[in-house]
Amino acid sequence: MTRIAVCAPATAITREQAEAAQQLVADEFPEHSIFFHEQCFSSAGHFAGPDIERLEALVELANNPAYDAVWFAKGGYGSNRIAEAAVARMNTAARAKTYVGFSDMGYLLAALYRNGIGQPVHGSMPVSARSERGREALRRVLRWFSGDASGLEPSLDGKTPAVAFNLITLAMIANTPLMPDLSGHVVMVEEVSEDMYSVDRLFFHLVNVLPRVAGLRLGSVTDVPENDREFGQDAEQIAKFWCARAGIPYLGRAEVGHTAENRIVPFGLASPPSAG
Repeated sequence: MTRIAVCAPATAITREQAEAAQQLVADEFPEHSIFFHEQCFSSAGHFAGPDIERLEALVELANNPAYDAVWFAKGGYGSNRIAEAAVARMNTAARAKTYVGFSDMGYLLAALYRNGIGQPVHGSMPVSARSERGREALRRVLRWFSGDASGLEPSLDGKTPAVAFNLITLAMIANTPLMPDLSGHVVMVEEVSEDMYSVDRLFFHLVNVLPRVAGLRLGSVTDVPENDREFGQDAEQIAKFWCARAGIPYLGRAEVGHTAENRIVPFGLASPPSAG
């Protein structure tokens, strides 16, 4: 059994979303348990409660040995405001846990990875539980908790460490106290709701601050706003352009991003996906 605890380090979810996730676990994954902290439903402007409330909920769950994993409820901006303080307060129990999320949760995954705390994992989040496509993304994570590696990103080879981030999140983390050493890693990036010129600008910044990485893979780039003119390059052309400029090997696509097909990427080394 994996005892999963959920908090919302950035933005809130609804009780209906939590109930849908609880029902999915009860119906299909009785080998697991899932607990939603009351903080998930708090509200303070944009955030799921004030910074201190979000910080305390995260540290409480991370440090509680009664749980095996912390599953972040939702992305949305805000986890960067508490990430550094959170990892500074994490104890021995926190270092034995798995932490799952993506998008804005990349700030926390990065801080955890930098500090050697637990197993940070790029994966879909409970907010998606009310749609069938969203539930399938959650099933992928829950199967992985059960030991089924079929939901892992297909390019993982078990030999080269890898990470996966939202592009703007990783660009913002670079050269901050949250940034882990990604030397020798395959870096996977994805993006949502950014203009194509913004994607280009983010790549310009990122390739100039990354260390010597093993290569870069591009995930999905979705919900690109309509601009008054075409940029002239698509997301993959942009990625190839900036990788070539920086001497970074471009390794192709990855199945990560803000879609129901979002695959799991444990930070560091992971066993290759199982067949089928």
